[in-house]
Amino acid sequence: MSGRLMAAGLTDGYELRFERLLDAPRANVWRCWSEPALLEQWFHPPSWTTEVRVSEQHPGGASHIVMYGPNGEESDGVGVFLEAVPERRLVFTNAYRSGWIPSVPPSGVPLRTMIIEMSDEGGRTRYIVRALHWNEEARKQHEETGFHGGWKQTSRQLEALARTL
Repeated sequence: MSGRLMAAGLTDGYELRFERLLDAPRANVWRCWSEPALLEQWFHPPSWTTEVRVSEQHPGGASHIVMYGPNGEESDGVGVFLEAVPERRLVFTNAYRSGWIPSVPPSGVPLRTMIIEMSDEGGRTRYIVRALHWNEEARKQHEETGFHGGWKQTSRQLEALARTL
């Protein structure tokens, strides 16, 4: 599906993309995404912490992740999983809450669908993060709040953890 959307140009202006070759096996990278105790170790900016309250990785499954900053900041991420293909693809959105209830994210957080893809490449993992937004304004807002820098940092943390498993 993603290839068809991109080929047709349907995501032009609405997509942010980050790609990196991680020096870790794909099975370990998947574990870091699918096991809450591991996700809590890498899925946040430096000096922040993450709490995985719910992670039901199947279509329609609930997702609730809260990040806490060093000065009392809180980023509360509620959503739903749309697809989960072990060791290959994870798709989730903040447009819905569990039970397919439409969501209204906190102010400053644009609606988006996140697509995490991973594939083998010479004993390493090709890791692609895509964020699809409802409009170009939402994409720009997400980009300005640090999409590329944030995923660059967290992918380094993910890689470091995955290498130890």
